[in-house]
Amino acid sequence: MKNTLIVLLVIVVLGFIACSSNDDGECAESTWYQDLDGDGLGNPNVSESNCSRPDGYVDNDSDRDDDSMPTVYDISSILTLFEGTGLSYAVNGNRVTFTTQDLPNHTSPYWPTNNPLYEAYNGTNANFNQNPNEISAQNITFTITLNPEEATVHEATPMGPIGISRNGVVFFNQYAAGGSPLTSEINSFDQWLGHPAGRDNYHYHIEPTYLTQQFGEDAFLGLLSDGFPVYGPLENGATISSSDLDVYHGHITATEDFPDGIYHYHITADDPYLNGNGFYGTPGNVTN
Repeated sequence: MKNTLIVLLVIVVLGFIACSSNDDGECAESTWYQDLDGDGLGNPNVSESNCSRPDGYVDNDSDRDDDSMPTVYDISSILTLFEGTGLSYAVNGNRVTFTTQDLPNHTSPYWPTNNPLYEAYNGTNANFNQNPNEISAQNITFTITLNPEEATVHEATPMGPIGISRNGVVFFNQYAAGGSPLTSEINSFDQWLGHPAGRDNYHYHIEPTYLTQQFGEDAFLGLLSDGFPVYGPLENGATISSSDLDVYHGHITATEDFPDGIYHYHITADDPYLNGNGFYGTPGNVTN
């Protein structure tokens, strides 16, 4: 019996050697090997014997893509693009605080008639119907992270300011008062597609055409309060529609300001115009 066990052990050892070596005496790829990462780079997620390691194996599994680790960006480089009347910002650590009087730097019929920027409506909407509000100075602050990342739980955008444009005017979401569609309210938008709310706070729901005419339809237009940038309706010469974007109305591609790529929102001509089912990142603090 003892001799039989020894013979069996020898057969197993010889079989392992035969399976682990090729005719040149080199290690052959193990028949059980799988690319457990799914990245095609050749690493299983455990260390095995040298004979089990394909070319390019890395002992510490540093090639592994860990989808559980969020991508963190740095938006510090675009702060200098913000410039407007009554607009300022201050950086404190990894946050920036914008303070804005929310005053557009362009004409509008909503300015008081004695203001140099007052201009009667001269846009293209034959159904324009001016609302009873006027533009007046506000005191709105946004405290926004400089290192935005995707939120674990995506929050819905609130009514009121959800972001700030590069000229200091605030962004509102895709709803009119009471959460109704913008269908009728659009008729009160001035020639630059903004208007003031009941507290005389001017804002954009849709494309701020003064900014896209000034800087380009593919330009950086501002930030939402989660720190992710907003761009115009063009990208690489093509017009973006909501169907090109995710449910939050954004995507990750390279931009002129972020050549390595960043998640960003786009203004589009179709609903929801600026934002979809909530913020992609975690919104900062807004007071107004």
